[in-house]
Amino acid sequence: MIAPELPFFVYGTLRPGEANHDLLLRGRTLREEPARFTGALLYDGPGYPYAVEAPGAAGTTVSGELVTARPEEYARLLADLDRLEEYTPGDPRNLYDRVAREVVRVDGSASVRAWVYVAAPAVAAELRARGRPIEGGDWLTRR
Repeated sequence: MIAPELPFFVYGTLRPGEANHDLLLRGRTLREEPARFTGALLYDGPGYPYAVEAPGAAGTTVSGELVTARPEEYARLLADLDRLEEYTPGDPRNLYDRVAREVVRVDGSASVRAWVYVAAPAVAAELRARGRPIEGGDWLTRR
């Protein structure tokens, strides 16, 4: 099955100024705009965060960027991001799952369907039980 060419919602090390932004995104995007992913909590991981879905829970928003890839870069960028997130479709050992979700632009113009890497079920369960949530849902304010 071929994945649809959706933009990406990034919320951790792929955000501008973070370690993987220049490495993977610089020069490969058309747009990067502030956005929010509602219905999820952000948890601190070992050097990177995890978004854990929590639909219906009050005040659950993750801050990040909505990234639109250059068309000629899309397939390679998708593969590179899957590799970075150690995501393989259907693999029960995944740390993250790549899911299509609604993301809201901060400017309020519209919601957009985008790829979001969320904690895989086993990781999410562990984080809910023992993880440390990032207050306010913004990785950039954790320091």
